[in-house]
Amino acid sequence: MVTEQDGGVPAETGGDPAGDPLREITVTEPIAAAGGSEDDAAGEAAEPDVVEGPRRRARRERAERRAAQERAMAIEQARREAKRRARGRAGDTPKSVPRGAVRGLKLVLATAGLTALTVALGLVLYFTPVMSARSIIVSGIGAVTRDEVLDTAQVRLGTPLLQINTDGVADRVAAIRRVASARVQRQYPSALRITIVERVPLVVKDFPDGPHLYDRDGVDFATAPPPPALPYIDVDNPGPTDPATRAALAVLTALRPEIVAQVSRIAAPSVASITFTFTDGRTVIWGTNERTEEKAEKLAALLTQPGRVYDVSSPDLPTVK
Repeated sequence: MVTEQDGGVPAETGGDPAGDPLREITVTEPIAAAGGSEDDAAGEAAEPDVVEGPRRRARRERAERRAAQERAMAIEQARREAKRRARGRAGDTPKSVPRGAVRGLKLVLATAGLTALTVALGLVLYFTPVMSARSIIVSGIGAVTRDEVLDTAQVRLGTPLLQINTDGVADRVAAIRRVASARVQRQYPSALRITIVERVPLVVKDFPDGPHLYDRDGVDFATAPPPPALPYIDVDNPGPTDPATRAALAVLTALRPEIVAQVSRIAAPSVASITFTFTDGRTVIWGTNERTEEKAEKLAALLTQPGRVYDVSSPDLPTVK
């Protein structure tokens, strides 16, 4: 049997086969390997341990772990250095153009091309008779004649539609006394439409040169015989800027149509003393032009009662006489 004594030197003990007492044999000198040199024997003599003990094994394992850690750290350091070199080479290479920039450039070029095409087409249509005014359509006429509209419009047939100033034509046509408004439209490929709205007479006033017709805005637009049952207006200075004229016309437009048809004359010496007379001789005292809608409702109710004078100047207390 081999035992380990202090100092890590193995000891061999054994029993004698003849029953002799146990003898202890201590190995005090290492045996040189066959064929070994004297230097090898001297080296082994300096390190006499042949079997590794626990403490030596622990030191060896710690040394191996430290070596493994140092190797792992060296590998990681080499990997980081390689990455840094790779990034440095990538930074030196020129950057490619982003895909979004290429798409934006294509869009700009396409827009520019489309704009140029549109301008070219507009120039062709503007300077050539491809789309010219070969006919002029006039609608909305009644008392105003077609020839009067065309003479005032001053549009020459064959003029390219794009060269016609529609606003200018509309302004010239609207200057006709009987025209309240005018609208001019291009109708491609070869027509121009002029639509007018004529003024409608609301009241009439006698002048030395004849009766003058006024519309709801107080505009004197015609000197002609009035239509039947058109009420006369009695104001000093009739016109669109006269306060009394505007007040009297506001009263007439607020009344119901069946009541307006019965009015033969409306007088407005001032905006605070408006009166009007029916064709059968009945009189309405209106007063000011305030609370017009309310007064119109009260008058419609009062006219169902017999009387000669209907006073709605105070709508809170209307009276019939």
